[in-house]
Amino acid sequence: MSTDISVNGVAISETAMFQEMQYFPSESQEDALNQAARALIVSELLRQRAQALEMETEGLSQDEVIDLLLQREAPVREPTAEECERFYRGHPEQFSSSPLVEANHILLAAAPDDVKERSLKLEQAKALIERLQSNPEQFASLAQKFSACPSKDQGGSLGQLSRGQTVAEFEAAVFRHEYGLIPSPVESRYGVHVVWVKRNIPGELAPYSYVEEKLRSYLKELAERRAIVDYLHRLVEAAEIHGYRFAQDGSPLLQ
Repeated sequence: MSTDISVNGVAISETAMFQEMQYFPSESQEDALNQAARALIVSELLRQRAQALEMETEGLSQDEVIDLLLQREAPVREPTAEECERFYRGHPEQFSSSPLVEANHILLAAAPDDVKERSLKLEQAKALIERLQSNPEQFASLAQKFSACPSKDQGGSLGQLSRGQTVAEFEAAVFRHEYGLIPSPVESRYGVHVVWVKRNIPGELAPYSYVEEKLRSYLKELAERRAIVDYLHRLVEAAEIHGYRFAQDGSPLLQ
């Protein structure tokens, strides 16, 4: 990247770029310099546009200048009730409580890279499952006898679990199973598990009236962010910028 940069004939000095770099910590000087140059170009574009519109911007931050320019040239409307309801219906996972499971397990420990030991524990788990299918009341005693998890002292009980509390491979299996003994061993990085799901409580969708206000604010903020990016892209496309090329992959102009 060149350090000889100008925006519509106004030069951006190398000194200014190196001073601006302090606000963009990065693993490489080149990346920090690139981000600093981009920020200064955006600032200069905004300054020039505000000046062309004879706007008073002295003492205002860049964000405040953007707000004034958007209000004048690209105002963002409030989302409609229909748009809010459509988003609510289309993204129920964002408005639902976290699902919960209550489960017991027997952990037959085996290191991830110990192929022989894992094979043995897999066969042991299958045997335990076969036994439990006929005698489910033995789960607690078998956990006490065979499990390598401290939960064995509570009959293998893990209590209630929400998503993110256990390793991904174990989580996927227990949340997928509705109730009772999982008929196949569950493998994880810790070994092989025999699992009994006591309860599977699906997440509940919050009523629309509970989330309407926050949803409206979220959609308004989303629209404002898009408006800022679109507006800055238009300024860049209309300007004569020498010594710097903006990415063509939709990378954000603002960090």
